[in-house]
Amino acid sequence: MASGSGTKVPGPGEGPSLPRMSFSRKMTRMPSMFDAPEDDTTAIDSELVPSSLASIAPVLRVANEIEPLNPRVAYLCRFHAFERAHNLDPTSSGRSVRQFKTYLLHRLEKDELETKPQLAKNDPREIQKFYQSYFDQYIKEGPIKRKPEEMAKHYQIASVLYDVLKTVVPSEKIDDEIKRCAKEVEQKKIHYAQYNILPLHASGASPAIMELPEIKASIAALKKIDNLPKPKVESTGETQIRTHHKIDRGYKGVHDLLDWLWLTFGFQKGNVENQREHLILLLANIDIRNKPHEEYSLLDSETVTSLLSKVFKNYCSWCAYLHCVSNLKFPDSADRQQLQLLYIGLYFLIWGEASNVRFMPECLCYIFHKMADELYGILFGNVYPVTGGYFEPSYAGDDYFLREVIKPIYDVMHKEVQRNKGGTASHSKWRNYDDLNEYFWSNDCFKLGWPMKSDADFFVQSSELQPKTEHNRDQVQPGRRKPKTNFVEIRSFFHLYRSFDRMWIFLIMAFQAMLIIAWSPSGSPIAIFDGNVLKNVMSIFVTSALLNFFQATLDIILSWKAWGSMKYNQILRIFLKFAIASLWLIALSVGYSGSIENPTGIEKNFSNLSGRWQTPSFYSLVIIYMIPNILAALIFVVPPLRRSLERSNWRAFIILLWWAQPKQYVGRGMHEDMITLVKYTLFWILLLISKLAFSFYVEISPLIEPTRIIMGMNITAYQWHEFFPNGRYNIGVVLSIWAPIVLVYFMDTQIWYAIFSTIFGGIQGAFNHLGEIRTLGMLRSRFEFVPLAFSERLVPLSKEETRRNNSDESSESDRRNIAKFSQVWNEFINSLRMEDLISNNEKNLLLVPYSSIDISVVQWPPFLLASKIPIALDMAKDFKKKDDRELFKKIKNDDYMLSAVIECYETLRDILYSLLLDEGDRMVLTEVCVEIDQSIHEHRFLNTFRMSELLQLSEKLEKLLNLLKKNDEYEDIETYKAHMINVLQDIMEIILQDVMVNGHRFLETSHTQMRGHESDKTRPKFANVNLDLVLNKSWMDKVIRLHLLLTVKESAINVPMNLDARRRITFFTNSLFMNMPGAPKVRNMLSFSVLTPYYKEDVLYSEDELNKENEDGISTLFYLQKIYPDEWNNFLQKHNIKNENELKENMDFVRQWVSYRGQTLTRTVRGMMYYRQAIELQGFLDMAGDPAILGGYRTIAASKSYHDQINFAARSQAVADMKFTYVVSCQIYGMQKKSTSLRDRSCYQNILNLMLMYPTLRVAYIDEREETVNGKSEKVYYSVLLKGGDKLDEEIYRIKLPGNPIAIGEGKPENQNHAVIFTRGEALQTIDMNQDNYLEEAFKMRNVLEEFIRSNHGRHHPTILGLREHIFTGSVSSLAWFMSNQETSFVTIGQRILANPLKVRFHYGHPDVFDRIFHLTRGGLSKASKIINLSEDIFSGFNSTLRGGNVTHHEYMQVGKGRDVGMNQISLFEAKVANGNGEQTLSRDVYRLGRRFDFYRMLSFYFTTVGFYFSSMITVLTVYTFLYGQLYMVMSGLERAILNDPSIQRNKSLEAALASQSVFQLGLLLVLPMVMEIGLEKGFRAALADFIIMQLQLASVFFTFQLGTKAHYFGRTILHGGAKYRATGRGFVVFHAKFGDNYRMYSRSHFVKGLELLILLVVYQVYGKSYRSSNVYLFVTMSMWFLVVSWLFAPFVFNPSGFEWQKTVDDWTDWKRWMGNRGGIGISIDRSWESWWEDEQKHLKSTGVRGTVLEIILALRFLLYQYGIVYHLNITHHSRSILVYGLSWVVMATALLVLKMVSMGRRRFGTDFQLMFRILKGLVFLGFVSVMTVLFVVCGLTVSDVFAGVLAFMPTGWALVLIGQACRPVLKKIGFWDSIKELGRAYEYVMGIVIFMPIVVLSWFPFVSEFQTRLLFNQAFSRGLQISRILAGKKGSNNSASL
Repeated sequence: MASGSGTKVPGPGEGPSLPRMSFSRKMTRMPSMFDAPEDDTTAIDSELVPSSLASIAPVLRVANEIEPLNPRVAYLCRFHAFERAHNLDPTSSGRSVRQFKTYLLHRLEKDELETKPQLAKNDPREIQKFYQSYFDQYIKEGPIKRKPEEMAKHYQIASVLYDVLKTVVPSEKIDDEIKRCAKEVEQKKIHYAQYNILPLHASGASPAIMELPEIKASIAALKKIDNLPKPKVESTGETQIRTHHKIDRGYKGVHDLLDWLWLTFGFQKGNVENQREHLILLLANIDIRNKPHEEYSLLDSETVTSLLSKVFKNYCSWCAYLHCVSNLKFPDSADRQQLQLLYIGLYFLIWGEASNVRFMPECLCYIFHKMADELYGILFGNVYPVTGGYFEPSYAGDDYFLREVIKPIYDVMHKEVQRNKGGTASHSKWRNYDDLNEYFWSNDCFKLGWPMKSDADFFVQSSELQPKTEHNRDQVQPGRRKPKTNFVEIRSFFHLYRSFDRMWIFLIMAFQAMLIIAWSPSGSPIAIFDGNVLKNVMSIFVTSALLNFFQATLDIILSWKAWGSMKYNQILRIFLKFAIASLWLIALSVGYSGSIENPTGIEKNFSNLSGRWQTPSFYSLVIIYMIPNILAALIFVVPPLRRSLERSNWRAFIILLWWAQPKQYVGRGMHEDMITLVKYTLFWILLLISKLAFSFYVEISPLIEPTRIIMGMNITAYQWHEFFPNGRYNIGVVLSIWAPIVLVYFMDTQIWYAIFSTIFGGIQGAFNHLGEIRTLGMLRSRFEFVPLAFSERLVPLSKEETRRNNSDESSESDRRNIAKFSQVWNEFINSLRMEDLISNNEKNLLLVPYSSIDISVVQWPPFLLASKIPIALDMAKDFKKKDDRELFKKIKNDDYMLSAVIECYETLRDILYSLLLDEGDRMVLTEVCVEIDQSIHEHRFLNTFRMSELLQLSEKLEKLLNLLKKNDEYEDIETYKAHMINVLQDIMEIILQDVMVNGHRFLETSHTQMRGHESDKTRPKFANVNLDLVLNKSWMDKVIRLHLLLTVKESAINVPMNLDARRRITFFTNSLFMNMPGAPKVRNMLSFSVLTPYYKEDVLYSEDELNKENEDGISTLFYLQKIYPDEWNNFLQKHNIKNENELKENMDFVRQWVSYRGQTLTRTVRGMMYYRQAIELQGFLDMAGDPAILGGYRTIAASKSYHDQINFAARSQAVADMKFTYVVSCQIYGMQKKSTSLRDRSCYQNILNLMLMYPTLRVAYIDEREETVNGKSEKVYYSVLLKGGDKLDEEIYRIKLPGNPIAIGEGKPENQNHAVIFTRGEALQTIDMNQDNYLEEAFKMRNVLEEFIRSNHGRHHPTILGLREHIFTGSVSSLAWFMSNQETSFVTIGQRILANPLKVRFHYGHPDVFDRIFHLTRGGLSKASKIINLSEDIFSGFNSTLRGGNVTHHEYMQVGKGRDVGMNQISLFEAKVANGNGEQTLSRDVYRLGRRFDFYRMLSFYFTTVGFYFSSMITVLTVYTFLYGQLYMVMSGLERAILNDPSIQRNKSLEAALASQSVFQLGLLLVLPMVMEIGLEKGFRAALADFIIMQLQLASVFFTFQLGTKAHYFGRTILHGGAKYRATGRGFVVFHAKFGDNYRMYSRSHFVKGLELLILLVVYQVYGKSYRSSNVYLFVTMSMWFLVVSWLFAPFVFNPSGFEWQKTVDDWTDWKRWMGNRGGIGISIDRSWESWWEDEQKHLKSTGVRGTVLEIILALRFLLYQYGIVYHLNITHHSRSILVYGLSWVVMATALLVLKMVSMGRRRFGTDFQLMFRILKGLVFLGFVSVMTVLFVVCGLTVSDVFAGVLAFMPTGWALVLIGQACRPVLKKIGFWDSIKELGRAYEYVMGIVIFMPIVVLSWFPFVSEFQTRLLFNQAFSRGLQISRILAGKKGSNNSASL
């Protein structure tokens, strides 16, 4: 409320005592620009205050709050606020100040006229009387009646009112009573300040959470301060520190250890308050796990010790690494626990205020190291021993620590980020977070000193940045840069080799060995035993030496920019490595040459050299060369030894390992235990054996014989000018054939990994019990075991309870299990109903009755018992025999039927007995029941009762139950009672007269017994009933259940109908049979937080957004009604909506319904708050005894008085507060609050509503304010935490930041980082705002958290717990379904195999659970350096693993997640991920993991991260290599000569080898994991059906298209950079994307490449068909044609209405307009081709010389077309002269010159000299016709030559465009840039037309559009949707569709 700004209200005396506004009258004439809705005065007054006037916001909030009570006093408050605003900014210079003051002045003028005093005659008396009445009503009596948060609001209002009062009433005229009240308010206000979780300052009766013993003990431990020296603090001047209590000279009030640290070291008050609560909750949660729950008062010493150990584990490791003495010192005389708490508190306070420095954990270690030393000196120095004396702290001011410690470091970061130039500068030119942090990995960091020296090398920039001016705004001043630290991120593909050199060396050596063996005479693997072959195979060691030399060279080249920060021994090691590698290369080369008997060529030279040097034998050299590898292998099989060696900080071991690996702080000792090592080693050994065998027999061996033949052929008949006609062995042909095979060899390991991971993952999933319950039938068959499994997994049992369960009879144990199970199960079912996944009837069928002692059998849910009673009645009716046993045997054969019969009988008995009031009637009923029991016992039931009359009885019972259910439909109670009695009498009559053989005797007996009662003689039987029972909910539940048992005649096999409800029910029950840790009691569970970063995505859809129609006339609401028809009907049923008017009245609920089906923040918050609901229920079950639970006792009603709520509910809520915190980091919430944008205001209001709806939800945001510092207005930034108040948000904590945190790193991780200080607990779950959660899954959270303390996860305890995800967007369209299946396979079977056995699972986003303390002391939840950490999430996994963490994966719990559902959205996402993987390739984390992992774990790491994207790029590169190789062979004539050779024609192995690559290019094997996972969880028949349907829906086209996306963006990122965050949007994609949009998005990534491949295939076909079999051609190029078609047309196939004629026409018009528009400054890329063209070349502007040269080299490939085709033209008359090629360039130059002339003529003469321009065009045309005539008639030009010429020259022109783009600066200088631009425009026109023409043709046929609709939305059709109507816009007359 009033604390919203967080700034203290100014003191009194500022302004006149009476209202006056004369000084600002002139402002009333100024136009108001303050744009805000008139009906939202609250938002205007207090929420839209400019940041420079933030201190007046509390006053305006108070005015709004009290306005209903007294408008005149509210007016006085506003006037006071206006005066304050004018005093704060008299000139209105601040942003929006003038507009706000103008608005407020208008408001005051209006209020002055409309408001009058109500309590007195003048304003001074009015405000005094109001203040007195407010105090009496809300303050004096408040503490007894109101909660602390309510009192906080009232105290704040009273405080502000008194400030206003002092400006209105002269001080001498203020009543003494009011002064006394004000003084009391000021004294007690601190006790009612806004709090987060713990009301630490609250007075009066304590809330439940403050009564928990663990909280009390933690607070008591922190308050132990008596023996500490007391800091002296000045109360005036700059050193004054703001507090809530009076400050005296000398000792300032210190209440606990955190206060003492605050005053001693100058931390911010908000930080201290935040960390105080943080530390108390941590201590309490750890302490309670070590103790029983009864009362205690002392904190366990082990609690503090364990927390200290965990918090400072990284610090201690850092000290050991740097060989410095730790400053965690504990003298014998000290209070050890107190000192431990001081150290922990100090670290938390440093961390809480560190802002961006939190990403630098070792920098925090350094700061703590120095401050801990200072702390120790204060406590135990000679001057101030720990005796309670006074000392003068060296820190002055609340923000001293921020100003003097954090701000200088932040400034260094900020200057380095400016060198980044917005992401365009090379990574090597600026230092990122890692570089700055790694500065503290060396002893050089101690040169900083303490206090840190401002002139230290770390702080002094080589060139200080000059103030920004108009000319140098975006420039960074030149000068020598600080060197990178330890690593340099240089853009090069060589990083892949450098990081994973062992893998490449292995693959290259294996290929060489297999090639040598295959080349041997036998060609068999056993040939290796031949001496000569073995000797040749030994040449692989020479190759190994060469590759090691290459690696050493790369180390020098790629790290030289970091030498300035390296120690001399590191540089020495690099050069020694290079020297040794050089020596080994020479020695092995010489040695191998000397072992060859008849060397030739270079081998002969080396052999002569070896003879002169008398080198040892080659085998001896190899043995010596292999010694390091042998030692490494020996250490590999003993992981503990290597782990100990690497982690040791002994200098002897460091020197010993110096050569093997450089000393690094991270990446040491990551080796797993022996069992894990064996598992993943066997996995890779089997995989590599399979891969190498396949490569040998399928790829290499078949090519050997054709290669021998080709190398032996003498080809002279070239069809072009051959520059090397006498070359030997036809090397060009050999390379063309072998190059694609070699690429496939390096790529196919990825395919083999997909196969093996599928097999192993499937087996592991089966052992994990996945999919054992996957259908409703399976659920029904195993449901009776579910309560027991629930008790074993989700119910915490002590040893005594376990022993009691084992000793109890099974029925009693089952009853207890089901009683607890029913509590959770019914909450689950109710949540399904609240989410509209099931109907009311389905809910009733699924509910399990709370256990009742009145029923002797287990009460199963009705969906299991459905139709059992009708069937039993039919069986009894048709049973003709007289023996009871046989009938009962039939009934007992079905356990559920027996249970239903008994329950039905006992429930009916209880209902009838409770309805009857007369004792005589009850006696008759009792005797009937006794007769039934006896007859069954005596086996005469069939003789006593007539079974044929049971159906009649059933009908009457149904009528009775219907009457009871519909009691609210009768207005006349007497009529209702008469109907009830009538039916009841009919029932009793049927029982006594028809069903029972001798039933009349019971009535006679009753009359006889009642003979003495005259009144009973005349009263009719069964006429006195108790109708009050219909108001009893539990009794009515019995009625409803009995009615279901009797009336549901059909089987409930399809309950529930909703597929999502089925999935959730089956997964939840199946998970109860999976392996998971036992559940602890809620008090003992690990505490945790959830953190969700939010920027400006959708929060809640507005009514306008729901009803806004797209171009087809389809609204989002209508679309969702069709997508989810059953859920819409359930929604209407829940709210009882019958017509359109009622729907409009419930529009708020409709907005929620739609938002819960989108990817909105509202959906995410609802899902995450299920955790709290689950914890509260589980806490109740833990505390409530068996009698309460067995009796169906679920909740206890809270008493009316707040202070009487210390009961089960209050305690369970208190425990939930202690265990769970949810923080949403709404980065720009403050800006949205003040924004004039309707969307931003809507987001703010919806976030506020979420806080009000969920009181425990917390919102953190970055507040940007303008404050005056040293007379200048500066922007100041704060991290602020809010909660929901009465009507508005309430500020809890405000912590000043050193600067804008978002300016330093990537947005999302910085957003997380600023808010992470407000999280609590020992674990932290990261949740994105496109996620959802489910209540039933939330019940398993405490089990998941137990994984952190389990001991069966190998060598390391888990630091990140991975959870599976359910993709909830799969039903929207076929694309969404494809993405859903792909993502599901990755988050299940993919991550399952990564975690176990491969041990390379990392963090892939969400919803992983972090060990919070581990990560907050090691750099946070992610990395944030700009660009390099674009994929920020995975870097947290890298960091965790490098620092000794362990990432596991658990599939018994799932969290919902949304995915992109449209083609363009998906492509943007894939591009973002590919960009991120490109940047990962360059990163130090990947390098270190690749180097520090053992060989097999390194393979796992490579093929599951960057290797997957590199393999995708190789797949595409293979197609290029093959086709360009074939182009070379076809154009040169070599292919004709070779394939026409008889020996080649007889050998079919060449064709087989060439065709083998086609299988891999399709990549269909990559869908194997998807099929396996679907098979596991849905059955393999369903998996096969899904796979077939996916192929029919063109899933292969989609995945092939995305292959191009991955390859393009991955490759371009490594070559040129350009990686960036790409916002995909998360809306419902039901719109048509224009052709222009698709062209802009896919032109460079797909269309250009697709057309290039198309030309290659056409040329290959045209010039080779005369001698090639078409079948072979089709077989070889089938996958390539498929790839081309996919790349060119997939965006249009998957575009809604992509082939609708009218849209095609509109798209063409739009595209032509876009192509013709001129660009320029401010013209967006979607409006002009020129603007888009400029944007597409951004990456070339920032690339280096290397990137430019590579771009030019790659462009030269297009010249091959012209060179080859011109020699095949008829006009050349078979000439092979080089002049032919030269003349072709003359033709090309002439054509370009003519185009240039026409272009220049258009510009110069097109406007003023039209006639001259027309003459010029006519001359050009005549010249063209003349030249063509001469060429046709004289030179022999043919029509085919014309088409061939187009194929030849078009690629050449494109090459010129590409080269021109790369050489842009040069061409601009010489004036050719415009020509290149126009040439590029012409090519864009041609490409657009080529792609657009097939679309036009297909659009002409209406059935194509209809087919496309069914293709896109088939999943929706399978659920009864009508998407065709949606896309056609044929909406029915009724918009609500289902009403």
